[in-house]
This record gives sequence, C-alpha cells and structure tokens, in this order.
Amino acid sequence: MTLVLGIDIGGTATRAVVTTLGGTRAGFGRAGAANPVTVPAAEVVANVTAALVAALSTVDIARIGAAVAGAAGASRPAVLQAAFDTLGVRCPLRVVGDAVVAFAAGTGEPAGSVLISGTGAIAAEIRDGRIARTADGLGWLLGDLGSGFWIGRAAATATARALYRGAPPGALVRLVTESVGAAEADPFVAAVHDRPPRELASLAPLVTAASADGDPLALSILDEAADHLCRTLAEAREPADRTPIVLAGGVLRHCSPLHARVARHLAAAWPEAPVLVAGPGEEGAARLATREVVSRRRPAGG
Repeated sequence: MTLVLGIDIGGTATRAVVTTLGGTRAGFGRAGAANPVTVPAAEVVANVTAALVAALSTVDIARIGAAVAGAAGASRPAVLQAAFDTLGVRCPLRVVGDAVVAFAAGTGEPAGSVLISGTGAIAAEIRDGRIARTADGLGWLLGDLGSGFWIGRAAATATARALYRGAPPGALVRLVTESVGAAEADPFVAAVHDRPPRELASLAPLVTAASADGDPLALSILDEAADHLCRTLAEAREPADRTPIVLAGGVLRHCSPLHARVARHLAAAWPEAPVLVAGPGEEGAARLATREVVSRRRPAGG
C-alpha cells in the first residue's frame, strides 16, 4: 500500500504526517520551528529531522511514494533533502510555499485565495495548485502585518506605553507583565529586548484572553490586526472574485475574535465567495502528495 508524506514547516512548529492515499493517518511527528527565513540553520536541521524521525518511526519508509513540504522558505529545499538522504527516504520531494499547502488544507478547488495568519502573515492567489501572486509574507522585520508576531509586539508596545503613563493596569497589561516577568516600565522594556524577537508571538494568545474581558487595548489590537489582514488579501485578490477564500494559520484558526472580525470584512468585500477554514498544513501537504502519486498513475492522455 502506497503512503505519502506531508510536511508543514512553520515559524512556531514543524509537523510531518504520513497518510494512505485515502487520507488515513499512519504516522505523525512534531518539532520546533524550522522556517529558514527566521530560524538559524542548525536549528532548522535539528527540528526538521526530529519531526521526520517521529513521523516515519511507525511506517515502512520504502512505501512512501511522494512527499510535499510547505514552507515560507520554499526556495531553500536543501535542508529537507539532506534530512531525507540521512533518513533513507527515497521518494520524490517537492517543496512549495506554505500558502499552497494551506489552501489545499481548506479546499479541493484548484483556484482561489488563501489568507494566513500564524507566526507570520501572507495572502496568496492560487491558480492550478500554484501561487499566482502574493501580498506581505515579508517576515517580522518588514511586514507580517496582523500575524501572531505582530499581535504580540503590539501587546508589548501597548503594555510598555501604559506602564510609562502610570495608567491603572487592565487585563492585557497584567497578563503581559506577568508573562514577561516585569511590572515596572524600564525593567519591562529591558526584559522584552533580552528575548529573541520571534518570542513576541507567544504574547498573542494573551490578547485573545484579554479581549474576552473587554479590555480596550486588546480589542483595539485585534481590530487593527483584522484591518491589516484584509488589506493584505485585497492586494492579492480581485474585487469581483467569487472563488473560495481559505483562512489558515494558527492565529486565524484559533483566535475566535480575530477570525470573526476578518470574516465580517470578507463577507462585505466578497459577498459571493465561500469562506473556508483550513485544516492542519501538513494534511494539505499530504493531499498534494497524494495528487502527485495519482497523477503519475494516470495513463497519458487520460
């Protein structure tokens, strides 16, 4: 029985899944971040290898007929290929943009749009299983507006300003200062700067939690994040487009108040387009790998 391997390489985690052609899971592995755009090379190698080792530990590697990996650094497949060679995986490997696997994780349609907000943020137009154009996806230093990193940084910024104003702390300020471990202005700023920048994304769930208490700082951050994400999508999608819109990434999938805000914007801007929520990216990658196996088996001209 032929198996396929799907890999999702993200800014927060790396996940690999082995499935049958029918989609039944046969193996799974998870490790730390391995996005080559933001993670040091040695850490990328270690985390990719760890996820693959776990996913492949329960299957016969020789039965894997195709593998697809989605990553923001899709132009750098060498690390993955090196891990495959080390582990003895001999099937064809295709590395695609994370937007391609996210779209496949939300719909079987060949064309449409995908809006991703995870650690980073990007929008893409998908045509025939390929990226036709993108907006944002520029990394934390240049963009990723409305992403988990952006939300976390906005939370840290709002907290620092509140501390310097001496304002009574609201829910968001209390949660963020507890997480950072400093409740005074100067020590707070120093503690934030002492952290690796990508760790600011860990503050994003605190914005969600504070918004549930009606915290005005948290609500304003989510409003701005939704505006950023919808403007990003508009850069990669025509106004009259009726094809599906897939929402993906951990932030859009799990932050209900942000999801609701974005969904309202999209319903107003593209009222005839179905709005879908993606499943896990590694499952989308496995579906793409399945299509490759099926395509190879299809008779020429069939």
